[in-house]
Amino acid sequence: MNRRAFLGSLTGGLLAAPLAAEAEQAGHPYRIGFISMRSGPADNPQLDAFRGGLRELGYLEGQNVVLEIRYAGGTVEKLPKLAAELVRLKVDVIVTQSGVAAIATKKATRTIPIVMVSSGDAVRLGLVASLARPGGNVTGLTMISPELSQKRLEILREVLPTLSHVGVLWCGGGEGIGDAEWTETQVAADALKVRLSSLEARGFQDLASTFVAAARHRLEAVIVFDCSSLHPSAARITELSMRNRLPALYPYSFYTEAGGLMSYGSNLRDAAHRAAAYVDKILKGTKPADLPVEQPTKFELVINLKTARAINLTIPPSLLQRADQVIE
Repeated sequence: MNRRAFLGSLTGGLLAAPLAAEAEQAGHPYRIGFISMRSGPADNPQLDAFRGGLRELGYLEGQNVVLEIRYAGGTVEKLPKLAAELVRLKVDVIVTQSGVAAIATKKATRTIPIVMVSSGDAVRLGLVASLARPGGNVTGLTMISPELSQKRLEILREVLPTLSHVGVLWCGGGEGIGDAEWTETQVAADALKVRLSSLEARGFQDLASTFVAAARHRLEAVIVFDCSSLHPSAARITELSMRNRLPALYPYSFYTEAGGLMSYGSNLRDAAHRAAAYVDKILKGTKPADLPVEQPTKFELVINLKTARAINLTIPPSLLQRADQVIE
């Protein structure tokens, strides 16, 4: 082979390599598993935000990426089966929308990368070794909900200056983050001289009796914990709060959008959008162990004035001025 022919062959080979890889990828799109505690696509605005993040990074469903979406419908017991199903499909990455889903998925695989859209406290839950150096196959975002407990109780006290007895709607003990959140809230309650009553509900079926108990205890307000098995029942929870004329503070804005009085927490849509960037880096070769877990830098206060008027509650002007969003 003469020199010109050799150089032509070499140049053609170099140009063909990325084109061949691109053609192969086009024929074999990435498969991304997505596990949600919600009940379906209409109940899951975070999924839309995740899809939007993927599109911005050049991932188009049906072309170079396929989403394998699984819903647990608020039932924690379904998570191991859903995780095992995605592992059998040999997806490239599994995205989990809650801490309990991440725990179930980590038990199902130690090799497939897992990206958390949210989790309460990833270190305390045993999902990662540390936020800066996750280790293992899990990374993503953590919501650090327990550390917000005092602030949430202070907001309720600002609305109800004589507040002395608060109900805590949660999933009960045994879920790591719930135990931590209860402990932190109890510390805050002691400091503010507020008494707490536990309102335990494992899911939709327990909610009616839980609010009957709230009325029986003559509670003045309710704080709803970041409990993934309760989130799919947001509309039902806000309805029962309204019916019982109980001011309630929620962990995320989708509760206030469903008619809840107030929420204070991180923005889950932003978190889902950010999760797409983690997926992109992993698909391009970065190991989950080398991607630091991201903490929220902003917490938003959302107030539903329509709900406040319905229960004859006046929101202090100082609190309205600090709100990130006021729903009229």
